[in-house]
Amino acid sequence: MGVVAKRSSMTFYSNGEDHYSHRVRIVLAEKGVAVDILDINPANKPEELAELNPYNSLPTLVDRELVLYASNIMMEYLDERFPHPPLLPVYPVARAESRLWVYRIDNEWSPLVDTIMAGEDAKAIDAARKRLKEDFTAIAPIFAEKPYFMSDEFSLTDCCMAAILWRLPRLGIELPEKSTRYLQEYMGRLFERDSFRESLSETEREMR
Repeated sequence: MGVVAKRSSMTFYSNGEDHYSHRVRIVLAEKGVAVDILDINPANKPEELAELNPYNSLPTLVDRELVLYASNIMMEYLDERFPHPPLLPVYPVARAESRLWVYRIDNEWSPLVDTIMAGEDAKAIDAARKRLKEDFTAIAPIFAEKPYFMSDEFSLTDCCMAAILWRLPRLGIELPEKSTRYLQEYMGRLFERDSFRESLSETEREMR
């Protein structure tokens, strides 16, 4: 899968099932970056990945001599390297708030997603599903106020949210339709974006 078909100096080592890889692919698609996306099986990583990344982890972004291996750093780097369209607010206060939302997503919800996707501890999985369902139901009303996550504009926060929300069927989470109406509408706005559709791996297309 490639965001743009032509050859590029940028290479993205991606796990087609992983939400951290997906959020970066959404940014790449939003920016229209020419990039070679390599869909890597985590159980069979190429030797070159360990040479590039001391953690031998996915995702990994290579741009000429630069190698990045933390998804949030990749997203902010891409936003600065390719400034249009901007995915972080211009003003420092709003920019800090956006970064804080991403921080909270990664500290509160991403670990729950990881627990479910790992599929190892049934009790922990049930608890994670219950917490995610409760939290998403609780935040649903905020999307009545603004079209995106606490913002009038699509941002890096939405890239993180989109990657998680797309996986709800795979996570075994069904949100109550009546009480999450505004969240459902938000999901529709995210999933209808051309960039989002372009970002999907083959595995992710099969999740819904």
